[in-house]
Amino acid sequence: MKGKAHISNRYVLLGDILLIAVSIFGSYVLRLELGAAFLQYLPSAYWMLAVSLLVKPLIYHYFGLYRRIWQYASIHELKLIVAAVSTASVFVSLILVSLFTLGAFNGFPRSVLIIDWLLSVLLVGGLRFAMRLLAENAAAASAIAFSRPVKKGLIVGAGDAGALVVRELQKNPQLGLVPVGFLDDNPDKQRQQLYGIPVVGMISDLGRILQNMRVDEVIIAIPSAPGRVVRQVAEVCRQKGVPFRTMPGLYELLGGKVSINRLREVDITDLLRREPVRVHDDLVGAALGGQVVLVSGAGGSIGRELCRQIARWGPSELILLGHGENSIFETVMELRESFPSQQMHPVIADVRDLSRLQIVFERYRPSVVFHAAAHKHVPMMEINVEEAVTNNIWGTLNIVKVSSIHDVERLVMISTDKAVRPVNVMGATKRIAEQIVLDAADHTGKAYCVVRFGNVLGSRGSVVPLFKRQIARGGPVTITHPDMRRYFMTIPEAVYLVLQAAGMGKGGETFVLNMGQQIRILDLAEDLIRLSGLEPGRDIEIVFTGVRPGEKLSEDLWDEGQSIAPTTHPDIYQVEEQQLLRGQMLYTTVQELYRLAQEGDPQSIVELLDTLIPESAVRSTPPPEMMSID
Repeated sequence: MKGKAHISNRYVLLGDILLIAVSIFGSYVLRLELGAAFLQYLPSAYWMLAVSLLVKPLIYHYFGLYRRIWQYASIHELKLIVAAVSTASVFVSLILVSLFTLGAFNGFPRSVLIIDWLLSVLLVGGLRFAMRLLAENAAAASAIAFSRPVKKGLIVGAGDAGALVVRELQKNPQLGLVPVGFLDDNPDKQRQQLYGIPVVGMISDLGRILQNMRVDEVIIAIPSAPGRVVRQVAEVCRQKGVPFRTMPGLYELLGGKVSINRLREVDITDLLRREPVRVHDDLVGAALGGQVVLVSGAGGSIGRELCRQIARWGPSELILLGHGENSIFETVMELRESFPSQQMHPVIADVRDLSRLQIVFERYRPSVVFHAAAHKHVPMMEINVEEAVTNNIWGTLNIVKVSSIHDVERLVMISTDKAVRPVNVMGATKRIAEQIVLDAADHTGKAYCVVRFGNVLGSRGSVVPLFKRQIARGGPVTITHPDMRRYFMTIPEAVYLVLQAAGMGKGGETFVLNMGQQIRILDLAEDLIRLSGLEPGRDIEIVFTGVRPGEKLSEDLWDEGQSIAPTTHPDIYQVEEQQLLRGQMLYTTVQELYRLAQEGDPQSIVELLDTLIPESAVRSTPPPEMMSID
C-alpha cells in the first residue's frame, strides 16, 4: 500500500508541474487574450513559469500534498490545498515583483497573479479529487463484481452521525448494505437529500415507511437520542420483523470516533438513555488536564469507565490501581487501543494495605484521586460482613490517609444510594466510608467530596447480567415483587456526571446524581426478554418470589428531611449532609469496626452499624439469597 501511494504521488507531482504551466499561460490568455499584448508580456510569463516551477512544488511538498492517499480526500484536504496554493502564490508574487524591480523584464499584468491563484486552486484540487472519484468508482465496480447480495438500509437520523454512516456504506459496497432513505424529525430536512439519499419522513412515520418500502435493516444513527426514541424505533422494527442496529450513545462515544464499525445490536442501556446535558466540560478539563490522576478499583465496571473518560481529558499520567491483575490488564489493553499516547501505570495493590499505598503514592505523586474500589455486591456482603468493613471502610480510610499525607488536591469517592437509611451491610459500610471522606475534607481544606448514585446497568453483579443468564437458559426470570422499583443509569452517563461533579467540588460536598424516574424491575425484565426476540409470559416466564423482610420497594438518594440544593448542573444536586461522626470519634469507631472484623464478629459489627446510622435497619434484614436482586 505504501509503495502504491508513493508511485501515485510521483505522478501527482508530474501532474502539478504540467498544471502549473497550464495555470500560468491560462492566466495570461484570460487577462490579455491571444493578441499583441499577450506577445508583449510573454517574457514575464516565462519568468513566472520558471519561478513557479521552482517554488510551488516545494511549498506543496512542505504542506504534505505529496504525502497523502488522495483516494480518501475530504474537506480537511481541500483546506490544505487552498492553504498550500495561497502560500505558494504569495511567494511567487513576491519573487516576481522583486525581479521586475531589478529589471529582469519590462513589466507584467498584476492581475495574472490573482487569476493564477484561482486557477491553481481549481486545477490542483481538481486533480486530487478526480483521483478520489476514480478510486471510488473502481472500488464500487470491484465490489459489485464480488459482493454478497445487497440489502437496503433505512437510516434514522440525518445529522452528522447519519451522514457518516451513509458515506461509509457508499464507499464500502462490500458491506452489502445500501442506504435508501433517512428519517429525521427536523422539519427543515424533510424532502431534502444527503449524499444523494432522500429524507423520506419523520421517525413517527417508521411503521408506514417499513410497510411501503422494501427495507432489510434499520440503523439508528443518533448518538444523542434519548431512550424513548430508541424504544420507539425498536418497538416498530420488532413488530414489523425488521432487524435493527444502533450507534452507541453519546457518553459511550466520548473520546472515541463515530464509525460504521461502532454499530451494534440495541441493548437495554439504549432504551434507558437520557438526553445529554453538557455544562461543565471546562471545569472537568481544568480539574483533570495535565494532572496525575489515580483511580482505585480501576478494573471494575465503574473504575474502567472512569479511566476511559479521564484519559479523554489528557492527564499527564493515569495510575490504574486494582486488586485483580486480570481486570487491570484488560483495562490497560482497552485504554491503549483508544489512547495510545496516554502515559499509564498499572498498579496491583489492595486498598487495605496501607504500606503498599504509601509506596504507590510516594512513587507517582497523584494530584487527583477517584476512589471506586469497594465491595458492592449486597448479598455477598451480607454473608461476608468482615470483608465489607475491611474493604469499604478501612480501605477508604487508607486511601484518605495517604491522600492527605501526599497533598492530593482533589479526591472523589464513588458512593451509592444504598448508603441512605441502609438496610444492608454494604450500604451501611459505604455510609461510614462517606463520613471518612467528608471529615478529611473538613480538616485538610482540600476538594474532597462524595458522589452518590443508584444502580448502573450492566455492572458486575447487577440485575441485567442475571436476567440475561436466566433468559439464555429459557427462564424463568425471577423478581421479588411486581412493584419493585430502582434507579438505573448507564455506566458511561453515571461516570460522565461523576466527572462533572468532581470539577465542581470545592470540598466537603455530597453530590447526588439525578437518576431520573425509578424504573420497575418488571418493565426492565420484559424489555430484556423482547430484545432477545422473545415474548414475556409466552416464551419466558416471570416468577415473583416475594419481598424479603427489610427490603425496600424503592430506593432513596438522601435521608428524609435533608436539604437538597441544586447545582449549576441540572443533573447534579448537593445534599446538605449532617455528619454522623467527626474527628476522633469517627477514627475510634472505625478502629472498633476494624477490630471486630479482625476478630470475626459480624453480629457485633451489624449492631454497631445500626447504632451509628440514623434510620438504618441492618439488623432486621436476614441474609438474602445469592440470586436476589437489589
